[in-house]
Amino acid sequence: MTAGEILSNPLKDKLARGEVVSSMTVRLARTPEIARIARTAGFDMLYIDLEHSPLTLDATAQICLACLDLGVMPAVRVPANTPEYVSRVLDAGALGVIAPHVRSADEARAVVRAAKLPPQGERSNTGAFPHLHYRSFPAPEVAETINAATMVIVQFESANALARADEIASVDGVDIVLVGLNDMLGDMGLAGQYDHPKVREIYGTVIEVCRKHGKHCGVGGLASRPDLMAEYVRMGARYVSSGTDLSFLLGAATARAKEIGGFGT
Repeated sequence: MTAGEILSNPLKDKLARGEVVSSMTVRLARTPEIARIARTAGFDMLYIDLEHSPLTLDATAQICLACLDLGVMPAVRVPANTPEYVSRVLDAGALGVIAPHVRSADEARAVVRAAKLPPQGERSNTGAFPHLHYRSFPAPEVAETINAATMVIVQFESANALARADEIASVDGVDIVLVGLNDMLGDMGLAGQYDHPKVREIYGTVIEVCRKHGKHCGVGGLASRPDLMAEYVRMGARYVSSGTDLSFLLGAATARAKEIGGFGT
């Protein structure tokens, strides 16, 4: 058996076919059951958010390993785009790193270097990857397989990033440019204005540069607006960050409580 027969990335395969993929963000769940829930619900990816949650690396690793066994891609948003965060979440079982607040091509290249094994990057080869069932393979085979399966997702969350969209999207090793719309609108003085004409301009710019460089645009920050999600997918976006486990639970619980509260009226 080869390393490539053990490990592949189904999300990358779907994107290569032009299909739309979706993720659920994890901020509340602490146990591996969330991976099974994501699989049953039909999500392609779990987006484990270490930037905006108190989740530990240990809990993250357990969720990632469950995802690998279920065919759901585990991706982790790191709290800082530094090698000690990037390499640790990947070594723990993630197949993708989500890098927040990327503002330049140099920053994107630094994330790629931290995420990829030599010769493509500078990530250390641990010699025992959970992605490969801890089996031993020749180092060149391991590097080729791990690098091919590992995705780098950079987030645009500022006007500066948008101004440099073309150069960032051109970076070799970047797979997806995810628009962090809430932070970007806040940076532009347009917080919460999802219907502002600037939003369509933002997505149009990112979709265009992604198409130019063979990358994929991701829709983020629009969990409350499925109509706008659909619009930007029609424009060419192929990855949608659909919302958090907390918002899904609270939304369903609130609806049920309201429904029951109306039984007596």
